[in-house]
Amino acid sequence: MNRAGPVRRRTLLRAATAASVPTAVGLTGCRGGARPVRVAVVWSADELARFQSVLADYTTATGLPTQVTSAGDDIDAFLNARYLAGTSPDVAILPRPGLVTEYARRGWLAEVTPDVGYRAPRGLTDLLSPDGRRYGVWVKAAHKSLFWHYPSVLASEPPTTWDALVARSRQLGTLARSGAGPAPLAVGAADGWVLTDWFENVLADVTAPREYDALARGEADWAGKPVRDALDRLAEIWSIPGAFPGGGRRALLTQFQESVIEVVHRRRAVLVYGADFAGGVAQRFRRGTEEPATFRFPGAWALAAPLLVGGDVAVAFTGSGPGADLVRWFTRRSSFQRWRSAGGYLSPDVNVPTQDYPDQKTQLLAEQLRTATSPRFDLSDQLPGPFTGSDSVGIWRIMQDFFADVTTGIRADEAIRRATGQLAVAARATGPAR
Repeated sequence: MNRAGPVRRRTLLRAATAASVPTAVGLTGCRGGARPVRVAVVWSADELARFQSVLADYTTATGLPTQVTSAGDDIDAFLNARYLAGTSPDVAILPRPGLVTEYARRGWLAEVTPDVGYRAPRGLTDLLSPDGRRYGVWVKAAHKSLFWHYPSVLASEPPTTWDALVARSRQLGTLARSGAGPAPLAVGAADGWVLTDWFENVLADVTAPREYDALARGEADWAGKPVRDALDRLAEIWSIPGAFPGGGRRALLTQFQESVIEVVHRRRAVLVYGADFAGGVAQRFRRGTEEPATFRFPGAWALAAPLLVGGDVAVAFTGSGPGADLVRWFTRRSSFQRWRSAGGYLSPDVNVPTQDYPDQKTQLLAEQLRTATSPRFDLSDQLPGPFTGSDSVGIWRIMQDFFADVTTGIRADEAIRRATGQLAVAARATGPAR
């Protein structure tokens, strides 16, 4: 599949001028010649500026200066190079918990202890404790079970079940093919993580939590019934005639940010799947005064929709006392208050009151995170090695191949056979995740 300018999952949050190479972005409150606490992050642009305001509060509270380095999309390669050079930072903000497991096993990470009032959603803390000891804390959450739309364009109540979503998409697809309306769905299939997020939401609905987690740990069959059932559902909706603006081939050239623009600005599609951070794109590019709205990614039953979450985790490197102290400070309720108030931030601490958020939409998402009985963490972010997915490799590429098959007329059973075969081979090649 040939495509230019790949955009990974964090690029959409950055300004067009953001650097793609590691960049030191300066000191916060350097005082008295003290060595700054060095922090490596994947963030840049607005996210980085807001994180720096958080660090400014840390310096005010402790008197310790900080230095932030934006490591770009591939923070793993950046940290490996720094470790080999003997210049590891004190703290890193990692975009996936699989890296915590890898680094802890290598002996790179110090144990950390969160503040007494901090509590992450059920099950997520275990992802940071590969040997029973805690090596990281969640510092930013992502609600990844949302569809975005304009109420005036959807023109009726949002679907609350998977069957209702499919039926609505068929109706809208028929209208789109006759030129009587926009396509039902926009999808940024050029970014493989968008497709894995679709897959993971469906998988979380069709399988029990223990089976979902077993796939992440490499203890379940990637060619088994739960995976086949999830792919069958996806084939059902992705193969709808007229489902996407310009068709499936055009969708494979569409990056995530552009898929949001198709809904909120061009209005060539009615719905787009996207995590809570899609709101920033929607606000920047929306046309007119109508506010984009969201509804939960639907499951088989209206009252049992899946909740997929993602997030960023802070770790301290071995031998850095100031690093461990900073990681603990991050878990105080007040530490991210500036960012929370500015918007674009969802706390992983479910003890943060919903009224601490600046708008009703974020308050609702925070409440859903707080009350979820069995949230599932982004599966591809837990997988080991190359299976985890990146541009044109791993599970991302496998899901792109599957999307290409079902949108170009390949029968669903044949497309599922191909995809599960590729997934099983990739899983065996990388071994268990833990």
